[in-house]
Amino acid sequence: MFIIGLGTAAPEQRYTQAQCWEALQNSARFQQLAPRSRAVLRKVLTGSNGIATRHLALEPLTEAFDMTPDALHARFTHNAPLLAAQAAERAMAEAKIKPGDIDAIVASTCTGYLCPGLTSYVGERLGLRPDVMNFDLVGQGCGAALPNLRVADALLASNRAERVLSVSVEVCSAAMYLDDDIGVLISACLFGDGAGAAILSNTPGENRQVEWKISGSLLEPNQRDMLRFE
Repeated sequence: MFIIGLGTAAPEQRYTQAQCWEALQNSARFQQLAPRSRAVLRKVLTGSNGIATRHLALEPLTEAFDMTPDALHARFTHNAPLLAAQAAERAMAEAKIKPGDIDAIVASTCTGYLCPGLTSYVGERLGLRPDVMNFDLVGQGCGAALPNLRVADALLASNRAERVLSVSVEVCSAAMYLDDDIGVLISACLFGDGAGAAILSNTPGENRQVEWKISGSLLEPNQRDMLRFE
């Protein structure tokens, strides 16, 4: 399997950690947190943590504090297909292929839920063929790239597809929450929104010719709590 095109996308809005801290201090939600929790947020957002800015699908930034289920779902429904399609278009441009050349799409996300799945919306935006195979992988978190690529590899190896669009998208601003749990607090300070896409093929491309030789993975259920999103 060859990676013949790559593309990424992020919201235009980009906010500094200082801007996030300022907006947070002025929110009613911040005042509801315990003193220790407020201190943690201040330390992470104003300290040196390697993050200068974050792309977030929020305009204005104060939209982050509308955490009702309807608001979060609407944020994901609007932005996830948009970002995924933008990343896919850039990957197809690098691979020098057209939407009609795609035989299957594999999409990964864990920050929202759509039914029918994300692939339906992305395929519609891109103008993919109606007979394209759609595979929606939901809930695999930070490790989602590996099962995504392994599904694509299986499709190509079985000759059921010639070119596969692999895409991952997370709209973390559509899954934002604040309470006194330390993991929740730190997550709210670190993650942003964006998408990445790859075009995968059995034959090398003109611009990019990275070959995926072989892969393997192990499932360790007893380690699940080490990296959990609730």
